[in-house]
Amino acid sequence: MNPFIWATLISSLATSTIITMTSNHWLLAWLGLELNTLSILPLIMKPHHPRATEATTKYFLIQATAAAIILFATMTNAWQTGQWTITHAPPTTTTLITIAIMLKLGLAPAHLWYPGVLQGSTIHTALIISTWQKIAPLTLLYLTHNHLNHTILLLIGLLSATVGGMAGLNQTQTRKIMAFSSIAHMGWLITALALNPSLATLMMVVYLIMTTTMFTLLATTMAKTIADVGTTWPLSPTLLVTTLLTLMSLGGLPPLTGFMPKWLILKDLTTTGLMLPGTLILLASLPSLFFYIRITYLTMLTTPPATAPMAHKWRLTPPTSPTNTTLITTTILLLPLTATLHNTL
Repeated sequence: MNPFIWATLISSLATSTIITMTSNHWLLAWLGLELNTLSILPLIMKPHHPRATEATTKYFLIQATAAAIILFATMTNAWQTGQWTITHAPPTTTTLITIAIMLKLGLAPAHLWYPGVLQGSTIHTALIISTWQKIAPLTLLYLTHNHLNHTILLLIGLLSATVGGMAGLNQTQTRKIMAFSSIAHMGWLITALALNPSLATLMMVVYLIMTTTMFTLLATTMAKTIADVGTTWPLSPTLLVTTLLTLMSLGGLPPLTGFMPKWLILKDLTTTGLMLPGTLILLASLPSLFFYIRITYLTMLTTPPATAPMAHKWRLTPPTSPTNTTLITTTILLLPLTATLHNTL
């Protein structure tokens, strides 16, 4: 892609999210979401592959549907209240907005488009969809937090955590595994948002760090399937070990960073008397942890078939970056800073 076009698309992507985050007017927020969608479409379509075209079409249809629901909700809001401000929304508007954002984020039960889109994208585009594209819709939830139906949020969060864990059990493609992992983490984040916005911010920051690290490692090793991850050992043993530790952190295994937000969310659920949702969402996280541990077992404790390309992998030098080291460190070792982060964010 032409560097000028690439820079224009990335700048438009960043600007559109900032427009939505800083707006207090429904139409301006909707404009930012539309610009955000139109900016990412050429990036998904860039490989000129039929699967990329399919992923682009799916993404466009879902995002356009969600944007239409948001526009309908804002017009209903203006008709009922005579105002276009985001912070003033009646129950009808907030319910419609919640449904639209559920579509945009890929939350269950509106999640079926998400794994297909990530599978049809490149690793770096999948990273953008899984991280940056989540920020603008979540901002709308933050802005309307006081008017949201928290029962609906808890139900969506529990369902997403369950579906994300169960549906990822039979996957062998790393991008689909990351897609279902993202759905499960979004479930935890929505649950945190129903309890405490600052806790949801902490969850979002940790999720962004862990997901960025995982996609960066997958891009470095060019691992598209679990079998590819297993053949990474001759290329770089250290890189494979850090990849598996990152997976464990994504699963929320103590004493890694990923345990921190889940620990705090469970603490808030129990202290507010929501023992049943807390128990259910905790049990829903076990399947996710299982398929992360399965990848660890298949890659470190078993010997994959010694194919000819694998035998020569030790001759190759993986591209290294100081950013990788920083990301891996924060993904694994942030748990001792729990109190500081919880009080700061």
